[in-house]
Amino acid sequence: MTIRSMGSRQAWAGATAVTLSVVLAAVGLSACGTDSSSSDSSATSTAAASDDPKDIAADAFTFGYPLVLMDATRASAAAANHFDHADSLPTPADRQVVRLNLDTFYSQAWLDVKNEPVILQVPEMDPNRYWLMQFLDAWSNTKQDPGSVDPQLRSGAKTGPFTYAITGPGWTGTLPDDVTPLAMPTDTAWLLGRVQVNGPGDVENVKAVQSQMKLVPLSQWQSGNHDNPPPAAPSDKSVNPSQQVAQLDGPAFFAKLNELMVADPPAAADAPAMERFAKIGVAPGGTADKVSADVLNAGEAAAKTTIANYRNPQMKDENGWDFATNVGAYDTDYLLRANIALQGLGANLAKDAVYPTVFSTADDNGTPIRYTLHFPDGQLPPARAFWSITAYDADSFLIDNPAGIYAIGHQTPVVKNADGSVDITVQNADPGTAVPPGNWLPIPASGRFSLTLRLYAPDQKVIDGTWKPPALQKLA
Repeated sequence: MTIRSMGSRQAWAGATAVTLSVVLAAVGLSACGTDSSSSDSSATSTAAASDDPKDIAADAFTFGYPLVLMDATRASAAAANHFDHADSLPTPADRQVVRLNLDTFYSQAWLDVKNEPVILQVPEMDPNRYWLMQFLDAWSNTKQDPGSVDPQLRSGAKTGPFTYAITGPGWTGTLPDDVTPLAMPTDTAWLLGRVQVNGPGDVENVKAVQSQMKLVPLSQWQSGNHDNPPPAAPSDKSVNPSQQVAQLDGPAFFAKLNELMVADPPAAADAPAMERFAKIGVAPGGTADKVSADVLNAGEAAAKTTIANYRNPQMKDENGWDFATNVGAYDTDYLLRANIALQGLGANLAKDAVYPTVFSTADDNGTPIRYTLHFPDGQLPPARAFWSITAYDADSFLIDNPAGIYAIGHQTPVVKNADGSVDITVQNADPGTAVPPGNWLPIPASGRFSLTLRLYAPDQKVIDGTWKPPALQKLA
């Protein structure tokens, strides 16, 4: 996930709906908006030690924002413990969601494991087909991530079916030997599943995989009934959870936060912060009435500015490609957690996928610019699963072009030069037979554009910076 500062007003006014369709963009997101400057990463260091009620309210908002946003997102989704599957490839005509992903179909579900565990079964599939089942707790931390690269079965097996029990913090019991436990620290969990799709001709195959996924209560599973419950009403794509939360004033926000912390309490590591927040009445089941509404509103406003303007100090810039490797799990880095929730709720761990993004312009005073990406022999993106590069226009939508090419990589393999290197041509005009079909990525004739390189199960050398994507170079 690449995050770029959008500016506080733009970020909160234009917050993107985070439903299943938006996760297609958000999890692989290079945050929409400008590729503008960074801000002071120590913006809250003074406030963190302050006893000023407004500062406490600001930090409490930053702390609680992901929980409140997760709840608003859950409320707009399908019923608990029901799958919601994406089953079609995006096109440039899709203008509701930015930075669409053509590599995987998503299967999401909101889980309620308060009363008993929920069984997830992923069917056996082609061993070359990438899949990932990411589980986030109620605070937006990724806690479990079994997938094709590492199924994490307690038997050590690498073949399916892959059967898991998602358990809540209060559950004690015994599971069948062929079921692998996945413990969650909160009773609310968000499952974001992904299955690789290899172009239009593969869509029906992936839909068949989705139809074989199981999500049922443990008691039903143990009774021998492994059938999914009847389909529930789909998620409401018209609802914008981010805007719903942004419209809450201070008193309403903190009332909702206090309510949600009863069902999904803070972690033990949050105790020092919670002790401080209690001074203004922010606590599980509490009432934030120890200070005035004006103070709560002022704290909320200050926090919104800080969250939106925050620049991740560990953001990598490799030859002009920006990406982060410290997202998905946040411990007590509440500001980073809130910033990522605002920019793209549902961030995965870097070991599962990373998304370097480069921004540039397609023309020079009206004259189209031609670019190239040169990968030396043996230096193609190192991923244990696969990789792709997708082009987006100035508004972060797919780029319409006569060839119908929106991404290159795994769907159409690139062609190597005689010396083993690879040259990818990035330009608006069709280069014809001079460039192999898999080596041309169309961009607009003019205006800004960006490229996102997606690496699924990246090699460690991507994360530690040993491997770097090549610079996007202008051609004469």
